Amino acid sequence: MVNQAKQQNFKKLQVLLNGLPWYVDEYINHKLRKLSTASLFNYCHDYKIFFNWMVSEQLATCSVKEIPLGRLEQLTVLEVEGFLNFLHYELNNKELTVNRKLSALKSLFNYLQNIAETPDLKPYINRNVMAKIEFNEVKDSMETKANKMEGKILLGDEYEKFRLFVANEYGELNKDNKKLFNFYQFNKERDTAIVSLILGSGLRLSELIGIDLDDLDFSKYCVRVIRKGNKEQFVYFSQVAMADLQEYLSIRTAKYQVDKTNKALFISAPIGPKGKSRRLTARSVEKLIEKYAAAFGKPSLSVHKLRHSFATRYHAEINDVPKLRRQLGHSSIQTTMIYTHIKNDDLKIAVDKMDIPKEQME
Repeated sequence: MVNQAKQQNFKKLQVLLNGLPWYVDEYINHKLRKLSTASLFNYCHDYKIFFNWMVSEQLATCSVKEIPLGRLEQLTVLEVEGFLNFLHYELNNKELTVNRKLSALKSLFNYLQNIAETPDLKPYINRNVMAKIEFNEVKDSMETKANKMEGKILLGDEYEKFRLFVANEYGELNKDNKKLFNFYQFNKERDTAIVSLILGSGLRLSELIGIDLDDLDFSKYCVRVIRKGNKEQFVYFSQVAMADLQEYLSIRTAKYQVDKTNKALFISAPIGPKGKSRRLTARSVEKLIEKYAAAFGKPSLSVHKLRHSFATRYHAEINDVPKLRRQLGHSSIQTTMIYTHIKNDDLKIAVDKMDIPKEQME
């Protein structure tokens, strides 16, 4: 499977690494087999913010790329706390975001102290200031997070309503706008298949755009994807998704003028008289979901929220967390557990009964 998004992320990662110190490059190469290029790109972005801050605060009197290991070893707890305050108060980062950036720094410093070694087998740094820094306490419980998510995902009959909106009603809503209507008519089978596949499988965006035609197995209702950590997995999808995919595939080659060598499942419309059809990009999928979500009256919907919608419905109907964990490709079951806190109707009914006079319950 050719994953163009992964290749693009790798190129962007290399560009970012060119402006960072050599030991960051070494650390990223150490992690390349274990983490996705998208995750490592985020790490490098965090490191860039940190090293730029050091230069702006005159904690280093050289360019970012030239900051030596020795300067990291001499950083004080107060200096690092100053950086975390900068993230929180000047960049307006939330506690979770600050924790994520601190985690990236802790991982880098741990590598420099405990894994990397010089030719004479000594650690790169002996003192690790990041080991002394504590994470922000995040007060939101799983139930609080679930409640926040609940208003931003599809629940109950909204699930099928949104799919039907993409398949038919968006066109009716915009039939007087010739440009919008024609563009919708051209792409409606593809867009319906995209929405239907996410809602019927819970795939991530990166997994969705990486699918090739050969990855689909209609006899088993599953698709081969590359998950986080570069792991290959067959993921099941619904019968509704199957029908929508088959309808899209029936028009894919002719409508999008697809070259036989192009094996990408989801294709972008050719632009211009000599335009070529290409694999649909992640940003294009995000924009089409945003467009339909806004018109549907639920602008908070995104690709990731559709994934959450699938997971919530799956848990409500099947109630098997280990199976859901595998379907979503979560590395930790704790991540999957959040869906057990959404729409707990039994708990709500029990609480509601507390307000009912006893004689009405008999």
